[in-house]
Amino acid sequence: MGFWDYVGSYREKLLFDAYQHASAVLQCVVVATVAGVAIGVATYRREWAAGLATTTTSALLTVPSLAMIGLLIPVVGLGVAPTVIALTLYGLLPVVRNAIVGLRGVDPALVDAAKGIGMSRARRLLRVELPLAWPPILTGVRVATQLLMGIAAIAAYASGPGLGNEIFRGIASLGSANALNQVLAGTLGIVVLALLFDAGYVLLGRLTIPRGIRG
Repeated sequence: MGFWDYVGSYREKLLFDAYQHASAVLQCVVVATVAGVAIGVATYRREWAAGLATTTTSALLTVPSLAMIGLLIPVVGLGVAPTVIALTLYGLLPVVRNAIVGLRGVDPALVDAAKGIGMSRARRLLRVELPLAWPPILTGVRVATQLLMGIAAIAAYASGPGLGNEIFRGIASLGSANALNQVLAGTLGIVVLALLFDAGYVLLGRLTIPRGIRG
């Protein structure tokens, strides 16, 4: 069976796996973004705290994904749980680092001006600092998403959702008629999803970042 014949025959299953893959990545990116920005806000004013946050999230990223999921299985079991935890942890570094860089890059004169007109610290953060730091934060989210797209395929090792199941099935049945088709379908599906997500971030940037800030 040719590749396109395989895709046509298993179209519904491939689409379902692609939906699960995209859904898992999107949900984990959202959680990693919220947590990463919160960590950035809590640490960017202190050099030691920012360094600790960056070093810790960098260390998490050095743990091989297969090992991370393997270590989580005895704790939370198989399926969605180890996938979500692992992907969220891996997605933290780009967001945390870019949040710190973005917040530190805000012009102090603008913050002082906001303080001068009576804005509280919380309002200055929400109305001035975070909006101005949004472009680098969005870049961090974009990098995290591309990173998690590939790592999510390893979730199949723990019976997780997504296109990784197609790849693992193909590898497990190498030599059979459709083994290569399965690996290729899963791999190309992940690439297409990554490109679609990236295009979505480009559009989001155009809608949320003023032209003057975009440069």
